[in-house]
Amino acid sequence: MRTIIDLPDADRERLDSLCHQRGLSRAEGLRQALRSWLDHQGVQHQSVFGLWRNRPEDSLSLERALRSEWEH
Repeated sequence: MRTIIDLPDADRERLDSLCHQRGLSRAEGLRQALRSWLDHQGVQHQSVFGLWRNRPEDSLSLERALRSEWEH
């Protein structure tokens, strides 16, 4: 798929410099950056999914307990 994006001049210059150093085309540099960003996003979601499922209190009790700390 082809897509058009607008980049600020400073970002485009940095991208071009890094791609030149690594022997990549601008398009390949952007593909690699997007792939890395997407992989990172998946890791964040998977690492927190169900994090609180084994808590003994229900959500309302937990909320009340946390808010009670503000009163002190």
